[in-house]
Amino acid sequence: MTGHVRPPSPERSAEVRRRFAEEARSERPDLATLCLLLGAEADGALDEAGLDAAQVELDRLAGELPFRPGSPRAWAVALRDLLGGRYGFHGVAADYQRLESSLLHEVLLRRRGLPILLSVVWLEVARRAGAPVYGVALPGHFVVGLGAEFGPAEERVLVDPFDGGRVLAGDDAETLVAGATGAGLRPSMLEPAAPLEVVARVLNNIRAWAAGRPEESAVGLWAIDLALLLPAHAARLRYERARLLVRRGEFSAGAGELEAYAEVVGAVDGEVAEEVRGEARAARAMLN
Repeated sequence: MTGHVRPPSPERSAEVRRRFAEEARSERPDLATLCLLLGAEADGALDEAGLDAAQVELDRLAGELPFRPGSPRAWAVALRDLLGGRYGFHGVAADYQRLESSLLHEVLLRRRGLPILLSVVWLEVARRAGAPVYGVALPGHFVVGLGAEFGPAEERVLVDPFDGGRVLAGDDAETLVAGATGAGLRPSMLEPAAPLEVVARVLNNIRAWAAGRPEESAVGLWAIDLALLLPAHAARLRYERARLLVRRGEFSAGAGELEAYAEVVGAVDGEVAEEVRGEARAARAMLN
């Protein structure tokens, strides 16, 4: 459940979305800023002071790291000792059931969250401290890499913030991937994840969380809306949004978006376009 999280006013939401789109389209999108703006779209209590406080907390945590501890492994150990040890940032299975686990400001307060949001904390604290750090979007389980992004593999270290910053060794990464997907680890899975890719994955998680909770359809809708503001997104998101509107009882708006999507997809697949038009007609029939 969303607990104490309540949506912002329409005016606040419009401002947050404007800033989110602007940041996403900037030359160097800032991961913390995007995640915090996402949080402001979810939680109307997160005002400008709250946004600033979260950034200050990331700065404060970075300031507690030792000055340039040395090798990637030394950085990994320093981050583990500080964030996982002293401050207790970690995750448990129950965190997957809470929307707050996908909101950076809540994760900073609770020191609990999903693997990807805990990784954002590790990334942002490490980056501020000058560490060579990057995100690694393993299927089903996000982790953090330390070392030169494109340097020799043996000089890079992976850590699992969900497990308190445990340094992965041997076949640990393969085990994580196999546990999540049943498949093997491919070298491409270890490539650095760009900030916008991280944000898109956070939004995918929120959409999946809301999809299993019909009473939280408004959450699913804003998660789609933010994903559509990212410079690169799947055209099928438009279809997902239209169908969600219909499920919410917004039949006219949903039908209109289904028809618009059918026009786009008709250029490449007439059969699918006709199926979507049929969905639009069915939605309009619900108005009678």
